[in-house]
Amino acid sequence: MPAKSRFTRLDAFTKTVEDARVRTTSGGIVTIASLLIVFWLVWGEWSDYRRVVVHPELIVDKGRGERMEIHLNISFPRVPCELLTLDVMDVSGEQQTGVKHGISKVQLAPATEGGRPIDVRALDLHADEPADHLGPNYCGECYGPPAPATASKPGCCQTCEEVREAYASVSWAFGKGEGVAQCEREHYSEKLQAQRDQGCRIEGGFRVNKVVGNFHIAPGRSFSNGMMHVHDLNNYLDPSQGDHTFTHQIHHLRFGPQLPDDLTKKVGGKTMGWTNHHLNPLDNTEQVTTDAAFNYMYFLKVVSTSYYPLGWKSKGHSADQGDSSDLVSIGQHGLGQDGSLETHQYSVTSHKRSLKGGSDSQEGHKERLHAVGGIPGVFFSYDISPMKVINREERTKSFTGFLTGVCAIVGGTLTVAAAIDRGVYEGATRIKKLHQG
Repeated sequence: MPAKSRFTRLDAFTKTVEDARVRTTSGGIVTIASLLIVFWLVWGEWSDYRRVVVHPELIVDKGRGERMEIHLNISFPRVPCELLTLDVMDVSGEQQTGVKHGISKVQLAPATEGGRPIDVRALDLHADEPADHLGPNYCGECYGPPAPATASKPGCCQTCEEVREAYASVSWAFGKGEGVAQCEREHYSEKLQAQRDQGCRIEGGFRVNKVVGNFHIAPGRSFSNGMMHVHDLNNYLDPSQGDHTFTHQIHHLRFGPQLPDDLTKKVGGKTMGWTNHHLNPLDNTEQVTTDAAFNYMYFLKVVSTSYYPLGWKSKGHSADQGDSSDLVSIGQHGLGQDGSLETHQYSVTSHKRSLKGGSDSQEGHKERLHAVGGIPGVFFSYDISPMKVINREERTKSFTGFLTGVCAIVGGTLTVAAAIDRGVYEGATRIKKLHQG
């Protein structure tokens, strides 16, 4: 028996001879229509295969010993830059007082003059002026306290700033520097007087441990008094220095790098859950008060958030390869070379109170009583969530799924087209027989 005849009985696709085939006009129309439908559906299947979506995942955050960046832009129209101090502390015991690195201040004109920017400089609240012109043997007096460890000349206070540091080291209030030769030489009191009606905008970023902590912007230099963190409020509360209040506007506050606009559209799409909507809820927040002794507190719950682009596994994930945050500049931490991004989103609740005590009777809550005392300013307390959100780019289907869809489209369309053509042909034949009969 010939080799080809062994499979004859297994042929599921029986053929008809050319003479037994009948071609009709309706069949040609159905064929053209079915081909157009096949091309249209295959194109849709290809577009669906090429489409990339962001898939959210929620896992336990297993990171250890990590750090994160905080970026802020806050305006204080009723407090001059000379009086503002930024401090950071956390539960690990680390404290950063008078943060300057990575932070800038913008002097603002008085609110009555529109609050326009006047000057921009690094947040060195009391810029040192060299005392070289006083002679190489000059050693400034510290007026009681020991010289600070950071003094330019050991055992001496060469500038007004160093005298202030010496006072802070022993928890002494400083005031306007009356009777201090260094401050009189640098015209410190005149600077305070000139800026008393100005405002200030603090902007920039700083790095903190990824643990529970807080940062605050308060008036005067900070120092520790026993187990308490206090500020020198003399100049802030002095009526001769102006009517200061902590009215403020938070233009921007975020933890970690910001998602680019094109990624925000993907992550914050209508089909995505709230865990993917990367927003900063405190942006464009404004608080107004006429009370100098007023305290604003914001309580934030910070959630680690990662973004992994399509194919990031094959390129390697540099954002998780150890904590090298101290080796990169402010603003670059969390940005992977492969396009991945490690950032944070947060939720917030707020509270405000007068440091004079009293109740919220004016707001209709007589039962709410406030304690007396505290530090005026704006305080941000943040807590770290144990969960982590991962936004991963994925294709909606695999290439195998695409091929399966194409086969289903071709087979299904031609099968339906054959049934329609058969029905049209049978109907036309019966009508023709009825007319002939």
